[in-house]
Amino acid sequence: MPAQIPRRMSAEITHKWRDLAARRRAHFIELFESGRWRHYYTEEQLLARMREAVRLAETWEQLAAPPDAPKVLAAE
Repeated sequence: MPAQIPRRMSAEITHKWRDLAARRRAHFIELFESGRWRHYYTEEQLLARMREAVRLAETWEQLAAPPDAPKVLAAE
């Protein structure tokens, strides 16, 4: 029988995923600011990937926050 998926992740794992998402977001920001994105993406592709990276970073930030911390979302 396959192992069950846990109902919640440990704080340590959640923080690792949050940090990974933040690094990915920072990578896309650096790629944009340096202009190197033109070697890898079209403008539409870059914008879509950046939006996704920002959305994931914000989501993991919320999930990694303590349950009693206020929830803050960036304006969409």
